[in-house]
Amino acid sequence: MASLFAAERPRAVVHLAAQAGVRYSIENPALYIQSNLVGFGHVLEGCRRTAVEHLVYASSSSVYGGNRQTPFQEEQPVNHPVSLYAASKKANELMAHTYSHLYELPATALRFFTVYGPWGRPDMAPMLFAKAILAGDPIKVFNHGRMRRDFTYIDDIVEGVIRCLDKPATPAEHFDPSHPDPATSWAPHRIFNLGNSQPVELLAFIGQLERAFGRQAIMELLPMQPGDVEATAADTSLLEQWVGFRPSTPLVEGVERFAQWYRGYYGV
Repeated sequence: MASLFAAERPRAVVHLAAQAGVRYSIENPALYIQSNLVGFGHVLEGCRRTAVEHLVYASSSSVYGGNRQTPFQEEQPVNHPVSLYAASKKANELMAHTYSHLYELPATALRFFTVYGPWGRPDMAPMLFAKAILAGDPIKVFNHGRMRRDFTYIDDIVEGVIRCLDKPATPAEHFDPSHPDPATSWAPHRIFNLGNSQPVELLAFIGQLERAFGRQAIMELLPMQPGDVEATAADTSLLEQWVGFRPSTPLVEGVERFAQWYRGYYGV
């Protein structure tokens, strides 16, 4: 990583790499520590040593953990993670803030909310569900499908990332250390939610997949898994104030686009 930074000397960095997934972090915590903490530390050092003008990095809605006050707002405390993955993402925010403070590195954290769409992660529900529905295999539906998720289409995620990249983080003009706002700082570090702000039950999402693929899902209803949360929902008003954008792709449109891509890519 040090050699890469030295050779390329990037002006800005978008860091999206991580060991992802809530449940897997319970089974293999060492992988998350190595990738998400040690790996992110190398990125921060590279940014510092080459005077990068702006770092935009992926955080996660999972940092809200056991918080049940929805929609989630950036000024809410995130002190009760329920998985090591969530804890590693909060740690990233703290690490980046430290570099912003010590070395004046402008850094922006984007808390992604359940991203879906073409080229999605193979371990995420949309990809797993699509494969199973088309194959006629059962899908595992946790919490009996009653979980609510703020599904956010990939194009909206990309738009938010690019817009934030083009506007480097700055110190908050009226930051009050006696009543600190977790979303801002005296340092050039900002935190924003990046979600669709239209949470739906998992069963409703599966229903959209069924309509898009023209097949009925075979569901195996299961209890809540360790590390999961019942609901996520993003308040994106801060993001809209900062860059004039908020995700807005309707679920029915996003799922249809995803289904078209899936059929074309896998030839099914």
